Amino acid sequence: MINNISINCHSSIKINGEKVIYVDPYKIKGINNDADLIFITHEHYDHYSIEDINKIKKSNTRFIVPKSMKNRLIIDRISENDIISVDVKNKYNVDDIEFETIPAYNINKSFHPKNNNWVGYIININNIKYYIAGDTDITDEAINVKCDIAFIPIGGTYTMDYKEAATLTNKMKPKYTIPIHYGLIVGKYEDAIKYSNLLDKEIECKIIIK
Repeated sequence: MINNISINCHSSIKINGEKVIYVDPYKIKGINNDADLIFITHEHYDHYSIEDINKIKKSNTRFIVPKSMKNRLIIDRISENDIISVDVKNKYNVDDIEFETIPAYNINKSFHPKNNNWVGYIININNIKYYIAGDTDITDEAINVKCDIAFIPIGGTYTMDYKEAATLTNKMKPKYTIPIHYGLIVGKYEDAIKYSNLLDKEIECKIIIK
């Protein structure tokens, strides 16, 4: 279930399957040009990097982005026909991949305001639900997510810290969790270990960023 997942760094996720899916590609090594779908959670530089997108996109890559980002992609010479702009709390089907959007926002800080309508995604691949939380705190919407694999930010400062992330994960109860958003800009590997140690025993934690 998790062997097809890799993380380049930070929140830069790749899921390999019938479709090659990237989420928030950042600091990509090499030129791959293999992306079928690229999901962007929000516009901050460590989540939307056109330099890195150009390393992975191909002629028919589709881009899934918050509605507020559509014009930015057009300015960056992404064809409007390849852009799917999304709202929060909606369900979509793109190239036979079903997904839904979950609001991603801060509760007690101002880096990711709720009214920006930035998102996390639940992506359904072969009946396995992958939840990429985006940059968020503990929210009612996140607590109620049902998924098999949860990618949860743990680095603090801009998102939850590892203690808050563990609280959210234990409420959600995914089968697997993969901590993200640490080790580069904020947070460190030790936070991932501490996060893992706070999880309920039935939740398996896979630490990829080391």
